[in-house]
Amino acid sequence: YTQNDYIGKTGIEYVFEEYLKGEDGVKQIDMAVDGTSTGEYITKEAIAGSDVVLTIDANLQAVAEEALKNNIEKIRNGSFAESYDAKSGAVVVTNVKTGEILALVSYPDFEPELFITGISNEKWAEYSENEALFNRAVQGAYAPGSIFKMITGIAGLETGAITKDEKIHTEGIYQRWHKPHCWIWDDYRMTHGNINVSEAIKHSCNCFFYEVGYRMGIDALERYARYFGLGEKTGIELPLETSGTLASKTLYEERGLDWQAGITLSAAIGQAENNFSPIQMAKYISMLTNKGKNIDISIVKTIIRPDGTEVEQDEIDSFVNNKLNIEQSNIEDIQINEENLKAILEGMRTVTTEEGGTAYSMFKGFDIEVGGKTGSTENPNSYVNAWFAGFAPFDEPEISVVVFVENGGHGSYTAEVARDIMEEYFFANTNEIEENINAIPETETLR
Repeated sequence: YTQNDYIGKTGIEYVFEEYLKGEDGVKQIDMAVDGTSTGEYITKEAIAGSDVVLTIDANLQAVAEEALKNNIEKIRNGSFAESYDAKSGAVVVTNVKTGEILALVSYPDFEPELFITGISNEKWAEYSENEALFNRAVQGAYAPGSIFKMITGIAGLETGAITKDEKIHTEGIYQRWHKPHCWIWDDYRMTHGNINVSEAIKHSCNCFFYEVGYRMGIDALERYARYFGLGEKTGIELPLETSGTLASKTLYEERGLDWQAGITLSAAIGQAENNFSPIQMAKYISMLTNKGKNIDISIVKTIIRPDGTEVEQDEIDSFVNNKLNIEQSNIEDIQINEENLKAILEGMRTVTTEEGGTAYSMFKGFDIEVGGKTGSTENPNSYVNAWFAGFAPFDEPEISVVVFVENGGHGSYTAEVARDIMEEYFFANTNEIEENINAIPETETLR
């Protein structure tokens, strides 16, 4: 199936149409020769479709949409230190305990109701130009850059390539192979000095993670990246999900290429052929906060039949897998050492709570302690894409937030979106909204 198969529908409508549709009824109207009605009666009762209940929090979704839109406009207008021609992005908010999606945003978006009676040429041209029908959160694959570094840190700790307290001397220019640089050297001709893994995450030190990648090798990095769901579809109940690409020997073998040792350095900082969707990154961050345990990502809470009974979860899973051609993953189950996880998460805490952290300025004074990581990646179009991945509260995580902005310039800029979303989730006083989710059967009239 392709994008054209469901143009004008939301992804949920496309996937669950068999459940949603129901059956039309028929009302017969008898008429005299002069056109007056002589009687009417139902010849076939209408059967309502089932209700597909989503995990989306309507208030949080609205805030996420507005926050991303405003952030992109601020980046474009130079409201931060530098101006970038940002025009699009995505946000994923996840319940880290259940994997339920609380908000899912792709910007620019489209109005599906315009397709009901026929969309105008002008609107179609607009949607085509800005790729509004392309779901960047699920279908787009982008280099993760520095928000990948927690994977490298975990892999290094678990394989014994480093220890959580070990200090590695960083010089700003890594002295092996093609001698890549750290960002702090390029920007300020400075180094991060002697740092451990938590400090390397706080300062986003490239040279530290180059060394970790060198010590453990690409095979170990691939093993742990796959465990956290990277390079694999999450199985979310939406069409055209990308699996992304994971920089690895496996990928090179599939392409008939030889792996070069120097590529390991780029892969270790989330570059090379590493390209993942925001929804994949949301799963990975949720797993980090969930003691490394696997998380099943979902946007469907349940399906309620017209008689009020719920469809069994196994039936829903089987239906979605068949509809979307999703194959069950055989990823190795890895037990992550809790002390190693704590060292990685501590680094994420200092990103937002301590001076020198790459998102400290955005979360300074925030009432809840947040774990986070910023990322900025150059792509072949000379754009600098921006990421922020975070979770809160730090001690007892409830939600994760992943923000991506194409040509957003700096990951620290996009952290503003996550802050606004967390403020809504934890502090907003919202009125209860009662939603009527009862399906209404339709009756076809015959004359």
